[in-house]
Amino acid sequence: MEERTGGVNCSGYAMRETTREKKAVTGALVERGGPRESCGVFGIYGHEDAAKLTYFGLYALQHRGQESAGIAASTGKSVRVYKQMGLATDVFSEEVLNGLPGHVAMGHVRYSTTGSSVEKNAQPFVVHHSGKTLAIGHNGNLINARRLRSELEQRGSIFQTTMDSEIIVHLIARNIQHGIEEALARTMLEIKGAYSCVLMTDDQLIAVRDPNGWRPLCLGRLKEAWVVASETCALDLIDAEYIRDVDPGEIVIIDGAGLRSIKPFSERRKSFCIFEFIYFARPDSNIFGRNVYDVRKKLGKRLAEEYPLQADFAMPLPDSGSYAAIGYCQASGIPLEMGVIRNHYVGRTFIEPSQAMRDFGVKVKLNPVRGLLKGKRVVIIEDSIIRGTTSRMRIKTLRQAGAEKIHMMISCPPHRYPCFYGIDFSTKGELIACEHTVEEIRRYIGADSLCYLSMKGMIEATGLPADHFCLACFDGRYPLEPEDDFSKLCLEKP
Repeated sequence: MEERTGGVNCSGYAMRETTREKKAVTGALVERGGPRESCGVFGIYGHEDAAKLTYFGLYALQHRGQESAGIAASTGKSVRVYKQMGLATDVFSEEVLNGLPGHVAMGHVRYSTTGSSVEKNAQPFVVHHSGKTLAIGHNGNLINARRLRSELEQRGSIFQTTMDSEIIVHLIARNIQHGIEEALARTMLEIKGAYSCVLMTDDQLIAVRDPNGWRPLCLGRLKEAWVVASETCALDLIDAEYIRDVDPGEIVIIDGAGLRSIKPFSERRKSFCIFEFIYFARPDSNIFGRNVYDVRKKLGKRLAEEYPLQADFAMPLPDSGSYAAIGYCQASGIPLEMGVIRNHYVGRTFIEPSQAMRDFGVKVKLNPVRGLLKGKRVVIIEDSIIRGTTSRMRIKTLRQAGAEKIHMMISCPPHRYPCFYGIDFSTKGELIACEHTVEEIRRYIGADSLCYLSMKGMIEATGLPADHFCLACFDGRYPLEPEDDFSKLCLEKP
């Protein structure tokens, strides 16, 4: 069922509700929906410690993927690669990094949602073809991957992994006789969907961003070296200067001749992923021309304006809700408290690849401050509700700690539609807002009230026009329509 309140979504507080029938996303989405990855990429050209700086870049981008990490490095004559399952700090040692010499390097941290969680699906993915080496790291998801893979296999291509990233490599290899620039341009004309990629040959570093610009990708300078990264926080860590974003639809090639740019597409409608602002990007990053910390504070400010209420204090559920909570408290005058304390040695539950790991993470990740909570009216500021199980468990914990009233406010509208462009919050149809009203969700999680930020409030908080964003996870209007086997599993559109 879908609940509508003229752009404002709230239950238990000044709520007006109408409903309509809608279809649910089933577990078949995972089996048939194709690959969806949320990853981080980094590359550097022209530095003697390229591999070590790439390691630090991956460390800064670890929030974008915690399943595997890898680095490829080149001396200009030979390419070496090292990748394993696990966090960057566990995968790489001083000895390993010393074994990756060269002035060019690229790295990748991965969160997989398709295929086996095994080392062969870790990136960078490296191939040798016609005497040349090509490595790729990909953040995003191709929405025509199934068709392209089938066509390539029919023409004799043999795939080593289940990743859609490998499709890009096969397409480049098929066109490489025209030169790397033309091969890249022809490949981009065939693939559809979200892709911010870093590629490396024996003597080149290449950055590619899809023409809609779904995922962030930036360009920096470290003295004479060039750097590309998913987010500016990776530039900050190695003291590189931010130069600009890689433009949507742009190919940036860096080699001994310097940097050159190719734009094989006419300009298209931008489709920046707004969920990067809400949850995924680090708050100290600048993406899409805006500071993430500032946007999240403004999201909280808009919540305070849309839902005024009385409470003893407001609190975030660390870490993503923290910055919206600051904005909410500054605007509302309600004191900010830390009602739960985070164990920083536990990973983010949204990133965990299995439900069993998510449930365990919820239990050990946050501990309530019982003396602060007892007998109090509490406002929880959270960035999103995806499955609802995490919120349900946390509210139960706060009740047990003595909280008298619990109001939950979410800094975005309800997620009702699956994402096909690189962030997986549709596993086994677990988007709770797909088929439940706000009131039903409120009852399920056990809050006294549940309020979602309006679409208008969310967009205005970014300071960018609405037509710059992909909002499909909220409104079901996909900038690029998924192919047939995807769309059969989508919810009906409003």
